[in-house]
Amino acid sequence: MKFYQRLAYYLVGLVMGAFVVALVLSGKDTRCNYFPNSRVLNDLRNKPFNYSIEASRKLSEDWIDTVDIKNTLTYGDVDFDKSNISYQNGKLYIIEGQTVQKDTITLRVINYPNKAVLEDIIRKK
Repeated sequence: MKFYQRLAYYLVGLVMGAFVVALVLSGKDTRCNYFPNSRVLNDLRNKPFNYSIEASRKLSEDWIDTVDIKNTLTYGDVDFDKSNISYQNGKLYIIEGQTVQKDTITLRVINYPNKAVLEDIIRKK
């Protein structure tokens, strides 16, 4: 068998395989969270999310909005040196992110087995 025939068989198989994989994965809400940062943020986003009194007070101020919280829970960085500490029957996570105005913020989130609570929002200048 000549090279171009082998190449043609390879490409036909590759296209058919890619089609099957795309067909299987297209209808599902598939996520590939292999790294610890992605796993923690995904877990926090998928639970019912509540706000403490202190966090609600800071959200009423003009410098931060719930959009900033959602963006931080999607694109933020978990500080594992200060996080994953047992705290009030849950685990405390420190997440660093940015607001829309490019202010650096730090979220203190408690991850309970059935919910997540935003404990505090810290603004860094």
